Amino acid sequence: MDFTFSEREEAFRKEIEDFVDKELPADWVEKNIYWPAGYGTLAQFEELSPQVEQFTRRLAEKGWLTISWPKEYGGAGLSYTEQAIFHERMSYYRAPAGEIATRIGGPTIMLFGNEEMKKEWLPRIARGEVRFWLAYSEPNAGSDLSSIQTRAIGDGDDLIINGQKIWGTAAHVSHYAWMAVRTNPTAPPHKGISLVIVDNAAPGVTIRPMMNICGFYSFSEVFFDNVRIPKRNVVGEMNKGWYYLMVALDFERLAIPIGGFRRTFEEIVQYARETKHNGQALSQEPLIRNRLANIAIQIEIAYMLFWQTAWMLDRSLVPNIEASLLKLFTTELSQKLANTGMQVMGHYGQLEGTSKWSSLYGRVCLGCLDCISALVGAGTSEIQRNIIAMRGLGLPPK
Repeated sequence: MDFTFSEREEAFRKEIEDFVDKELPADWVEKNIYWPAGYGTLAQFEELSPQVEQFTRRLAEKGWLTISWPKEYGGAGLSYTEQAIFHERMSYYRAPAGEIATRIGGPTIMLFGNEEMKKEWLPRIARGEVRFWLAYSEPNAGSDLSSIQTRAIGDGDDLIINGQKIWGTAAHVSHYAWMAVRTNPTAPPHKGISLVIVDNAAPGVTIRPMMNICGFYSFSEVFFDNVRIPKRNVVGEMNKGWYYLMVALDFERLAIPIGGFRRTFEEIVQYARETKHNGQALSQEPLIRNRLANIAIQIEIAYMLFWQTAWMLDRSLVPNIEASLLKLFTTELSQKLANTGMQVMGHYGQLEGTSKWSSLYGRVCLGCLDCISALVGAGTSEIQRNIIAMRGLGLPPK
């Protein structure tokens, strides 16, 4: 694998840099408190500001929301490596750059949806006109998604849905649910699930935003009472949703804000250089230098895993195991980065951004609260280790 960028890729990287510099407010990066890989600090989901909406429209106009999609579906027709370059730069600047519809729903529809579904949904997604939220988890079904109980019963050309979903990130500011439902209650758990798209505005949908540990309304619990949807909103074939869901989860695990790790690390390093203890910069303390060096090494490893997945996709290889490896490594790195930040900043790291004594807008404090969510979303670390062990190493399930 050669991860050296071509002249075209370097030029594209420069174009992204210039675009971000022009389109984002000057203080955006410093004031955005998003913690890399976390779910709780997605503060922009509380309210989609005009700035975010305008930025998203500009990305759609350039075809950058769907960089590697074919042009006939509204994409830019570029390589997966160029898509990876785009997401690395966007995450470095903590910029809003696509969501569930563009990163998970659209690619899954391209693989499994019929031509009618592709024509109906893909151009709209590419134009940034629709936003999805993930309707997978339920009060009694999280890591074991095969145990979901929300049901969809056929009624002519429609399905009628009843049940509840929880931990729906950005459900209250989205248009549609990307949803797993049980369509055959008598079949074995993995063979009776379908993947469907549900309109948030449909009668019977009730969305209740939930405040998370970081103090933001990023999650929701959602209730479905006799919600009617057309059967044409079923992705692929009925009752094969489990298999589509596994592919969709791989797409989610590849959506890592890799640049955010480097940016946040650089800010912590800068703090260590500028802050003195007993007349000496913190960066000169051997213990702190060792901790920072360890994180720097792990960020480089994460980048290599990230570029590897793009390299594989450009060669039509399926990074199934690599997706779990990337997700496992980076989400655990999220926790290590938060702990290191707290060790460097000491008691000041515990201050929220509202305190006049806080640094980095209280990002480290929020990161320590938020990094736990990174280890749960898209499959827990335990789930990822099982996937790597069984699919990658060929170990038995028990």
